[in-house]
Amino acid sequence: MDLLEQLAHTNADPALLAQLQAMLAQKDELIAAKDAQLHVLQRQQDALSAAGHAKDIKIKALTLELAHHKRIRFGKASEAYSGEQLDMFNETIDTDLAAMEAELEALQAPRPAKPRSRAGRQPLPSELPRIEYRHEPSSCQCAACGRDLVKIGEDVSEQLDVEPARFFVHRHIRPQYACRGCDTVTAAAIPPAVIDGGLAAPGLLAWVAVSKFADHLPLYRLEQIAARQGVPLARSTLAGWIGKLGVVLQPLSERLAGLLRQRPCLHADETPVRQLDPGQSKTKHAYLWAYRSNHLDQGPPIIVFDYQSGRAGAHARAFLGTWRGHLMVDDYAGYKALFADGVTELACLAHVRRRFFELHAANGSPVAAEALRRIATLYAIEQQAASETAEARLQLRQAQARPVLAELHAWLQTMQQAVAPGSGTGKAIEHALKRWPALVRYIDSGTLPIDNNAVENAIRPIAIGKKNWLFAGSERAGRRAAAIQTLLGTARLNGLDPMQWLTSVLERLPTCPNNQIDSLLPFPNSTQL
Repeated sequence: MDLLEQLAHTNADPALLAQLQAMLAQKDELIAAKDAQLHVLQRQQDALSAAGHAKDIKIKALTLELAHHKRIRFGKASEAYSGEQLDMFNETIDTDLAAMEAELEALQAPRPAKPRSRAGRQPLPSELPRIEYRHEPSSCQCAACGRDLVKIGEDVSEQLDVEPARFFVHRHIRPQYACRGCDTVTAAAIPPAVIDGGLAAPGLLAWVAVSKFADHLPLYRLEQIAARQGVPLARSTLAGWIGKLGVVLQPLSERLAGLLRQRPCLHADETPVRQLDPGQSKTKHAYLWAYRSNHLDQGPPIIVFDYQSGRAGAHARAFLGTWRGHLMVDDYAGYKALFADGVTELACLAHVRRRFFELHAANGSPVAAEALRRIATLYAIEQQAASETAEARLQLRQAQARPVLAELHAWLQTMQQAVAPGSGTGKAIEHALKRWPALVRYIDSGTLPIDNNAVENAIRPIAIGKKNWLFAGSERAGRRAAAIQTLLGTARLNGLDPMQWLTSVLERLPTCPNNQIDSLLPFPNSTQL
C-alpha cells in the first residue's frame, strides 16, 4: 500500500491529498522525461564512441600508409626500379603524401600551431633573369609614436615563374642599291642556313628536335602547342624539318662514333624498338644498339646509338669494325664472336647482383642475402675510389677488392655444392661462376668499370620515350632518330643544355669547314677530344 492510500484512510484534507497526488504525478513525468533524455544521450555517446573508434582506425591506417609512401619516396631505392622509373611515380607519390598529411591534420584533435623546421631549399640558378618588386610599407612613420622609420635591412624571397614556348619572328631586311651608271643592283648576300629559304630559324628547328627526341613529344603535340599561340605548324612541315635535320647532323654523329672507337674501353647494350612494317598493317622488331665510353677513361663522355633491324651479333661487329679493347656487356651471346676475335670481355657485376636480389626478394633466401652483402662490400670499395686517380684506384682494388673477390669465389663454389642444381639459387651461383674471369678483370686496372650501369642509364630515356612514340616509321627514320639521339645524349652526358647547344650548332653549321667539324661536337670544350 503506497503513501496516498494510507493517507486516504485518515482524516486528511481531501484538497491536500489531491495536491499531493498531482505533485507525485508531475514527478513521475519528470522522471520519465529524464529517462528518455538519458537514453538519447546514451545513444549519442555510443555513436560518438563508434565514430571515435573508426577515426582512430583511419588515423592508424593513414599513418601506416603515410610511412609506407615515405619509405618508398625517401628511402633507399629498390633494385626493382630504376631512377628514371621512380621519377615517373614520384609526382603521384608526392601528391598522395600531401593529401594524406592533410587528412591526418583534419582528423586529429586541434593543437597549438608550432613552428615547423624545413630543410634548406635549393637556391635558384643565379643565371636566371630576375624581375624585382619592391614592397614598401604603407607609411614611413611609426604607427605607435609617429617618428620616421629607419631602414635596418630587408627580407628577400624568390619565386620561380615560367613562360611557355614563345614564338617570335626574325625580320631580315636587305636594302637594294642600284648604280645609275651601269644599271647594276647591289644587296647584302643572304646568309646560308641549314634549310635554304626555310621558314624555321635555328632556334625553332632545335626546339622541334629536342622536343621530339629528348622530351619525347610526338609532332602532333608540337602542332597543338604552336596552334595555341596562333602559329600554324603542320605535322608534315615539322616532319620535313626533322628529315632535313637528320641529314645535316649525320656527319656529327658519325664523327662521334669515330671518336668513340678510339677509346680503349667501351660499354655496349641494346634495347628493342618497334618498326612499322609497310604493307602489313603491323610492326616488327628492330633494335637500338648503344655504345658508351667508359666514365673512368680520360676525355669527355660519348654515347652513340646505332639503329639496326635485328639483334644479331653481326651488327655489333660491323659497328666496332677493327676496334679492339675491353668491352663491358651482359651475357648476350651476340657478343661472343667479338671475344673470339681479339676483344677482351668485361662482365657486369650489377647483372650478377640482380639475380641474387630477385631471389632474395622472392623468398628471402639467406644465401642470396649473404651474396648481396659480399657484393655490397665491393661496391663500397668502388665508391671510396670514385674520386681517386687511376693509380690510387688500382692500389685500392688490389689491396681491398681482390681479397673480397677471392673469398666470394670460394664461398660461391662451396654454396654450389650445397644447393640443388637447377634451383633459383643454383642458377644465380652458376651464372656468377661461369662469368668469373670476366667479372674480376677490372681489379687489375685502375680504369676498367665494375659494371654496365653507365650505358644502361644512358639508354633508359630511350626506353621511356618508346611509350610515347610507340614505333619507328621506317628503318631510315630509326637511323635518323639514332643519329639525333646520339648528339643530344652526348650533350646531356657532358652537362650541356641540348636546346642551347643544338641552336648554336645549327647557326654555325652552314659555314663551318669540314676540317673544323670537331668544334661543333657536344663537348664542354670542343678541343678536348
